[in-house]
Amino acid sequence: MSARLSPGTARPQPIAAEAAAALVRDGMWLDYGFGAGQPDVFDAALGARAQELRGVKIRSCITLRPRAHHAADPAGEHILSANWHFGGYDRRQHDAGVCNYLPFNFGEAPDLYRRFVERVDIAVIQVCPRDTDGFHNFSTAATYHGALVERARTVILEVNPGLPWCHGEGNAVHESEADFVLEGDGRPPAELPAAEPSETDMAIARLVAAEVGDGDCLQIGIGGLPNAVCRALAKSGVRDLGINTEMMVDGLADLVAAGVANGARKEVDPGLAVYAFAIGSRGLYAALDRNPAFSARPVDYTNLPHLVARNRRVVAVNSTGQMDLQGQAASESSGHRHFSGTGGQLGFVRAAYQSEGGRAILCMPSTYDKRGERKSRVVVELPPGTVVTVPRTDVMHVATEYGLVCLKGKSVAERSKAMISIAHPDFREGLEREAYAKGLIPRRWF
Repeated sequence: MSARLSPGTARPQPIAAEAAAALVRDGMWLDYGFGAGQPDVFDAALGARAQELRGVKIRSCITLRPRAHHAADPAGEHILSANWHFGGYDRRQHDAGVCNYLPFNFGEAPDLYRRFVERVDIAVIQVCPRDTDGFHNFSTAATYHGALVERARTVILEVNPGLPWCHGEGNAVHESEADFVLEGDGRPPAELPAAEPSETDMAIARLVAAEVGDGDCLQIGIGGLPNAVCRALAKSGVRDLGINTEMMVDGLADLVAAGVANGARKEVDPGLAVYAFAIGSRGLYAALDRNPAFSARPVDYTNLPHLVARNRRVVAVNSTGQMDLQGQAASESSGHRHFSGTGGQLGFVRAAYQSEGGRAILCMPSTYDKRGERKSRVVVELPPGTVVTVPRTDVMHVATEYGLVCLKGKSVAERSKAMISIAHPDFREGLEREAYAKGLIPRRWF
C-alpha cells in the first residue's frame, strides 16, 4: 500500500486520463468498484492502451455502462474481468468468456477486502467533487469503497460533478487517502428504470403486501417484482414503514416521498431510509441528492444479519429464479450458466429470521417461457450445476401468483406439498407424481 498524504498537508496529484492509464503494467490487478462508482474516462484511456498490455485483470460489481477495455479487447487476450455480481452487461461478457464470477455475500465485502483480497494494485472509482473539508462523496455507491481505498496500493479518484451527493456516515473518502485525481466527464449515473410490472407480478405483490404491517422494516431486492411490491404497499394503507436495504430503488423512494415509509418506529436509525447503493431512474437520483431522509452506508452496516436484526419486524422481499420441492432457492444460476450473484439475498433471509417478528419472502412467477415452451419454476430437483443461493434450512416464506406458503418447521413431505400448491396448476399433477416416485412424499404420508 502506498503512503497516503496526511489530512491537511497536501492534495492528491491531478493527472490526465492518459497518464493515469499509463500507470497500468502487465499482470496488474485493477479494481473499478461498484455500479455508478466505476470509472468512465479512465476506462476509455485504458481501452486505448489495451493492445499494449498482457495479463491485466479488473474487479468490479454490477457494470452499468459498456466498458471501453472490453470493446478494445473483445476476445480478452489482454484484459479480463472478475465480477462480484452480474448485471446484464456483465452476464454477456461472462457468456463471451471474458468475465468470471467472484462468489461472495455482499455484506461481507468490506471485511473481504481487508482480509482476503490479495492484491489491488490500482483502484479507480468515480466520486463527487471535493467538499470544503476535503472529502469526496461516494454518491450512490457507498458499498465497500471505503475498504477498497484502504486496500489499494494506488488510488485514483475520477471526479464527476454529475453524480448525486448522498448523505450517510462512511459514504466519503478524504482526499488524503488518494494518490491522484482526474477530471470526469460530468455524466449522470446510468439509469435502470423499473420495468412495468405484469399482472403476474402484481398478483404476487398483493400477496406479499398483505404480509406487511404498520411499522415493519423493509428490505426490497433487485428486479421488477420487488418494485411491484412497493406499488402494492403504497395502495395497502400500511403506515410508518422503515427501510434498511442494500439497494435503494424507485419504489422505495416513492414510499418515502409519500410518507408511507417514514422510519418512525425503527429501533436503529429512526427516521432514515438506510441503503448501501442505488440504481434506478433519473427521478430516483434526484430524490437522493442532498436529501437527509436517506442515508447511504457501507454494505457491512446495511447487510450483516446481526446488525440488520437490531430492528424488529424486518421484512426481506427478494426474487428467485427457481426452487425445488424441498425449498432450495436458485437465484443466480441455471445449470452452469451464471446470470447474477448471491448479493445480499442470503444475508437478508437470515437477518429477517434473527429479527424479532421478522419475515423473509422469496418471490417468483410460477412459470417462465423457454423458446416458446412454458416451464415450471417449481421443480422436483434443480438442474445439475445450479447454484443454491438460499439453502432449504434458511427459506421461510415463498410466494407465486398462486399463493404464499411458509416452509419453516415443515418436513420434506410437507414442504413438497406446499411448493406444489403454489406451482402453476398445469404442472401440479406431474410434480406430485414425481415427488412420490422419488420418495420426497412417502406413500404412507397423510
